[in-house]
Amino acid sequence: MIKVNGKEIELEKATSVEVYLESAGYQMKRIAVELNGEILPKNEYADRMLEDGDCMEVVTFVGGG
Repeated sequence: MIKVNGKEIELEKATSVEVYLESAGYQMKRIAVELNGEILPKNEYADRMLEDGDCMEVVTFVGGG
């Protein structure tokens, strides 16, 4: 069980941050991820595995004016 933007999510198998984000429909170029209170660099998304108890905040950048 992990928490994403305040919602509890149950993962059925080991999942990387990148795989989770893509499966949830996030556009990788328009987001920033905080994992357990620390900003996660984009180059670590593929290698960082989500673990039980992780807390992730995903911020989506929106353009406009």
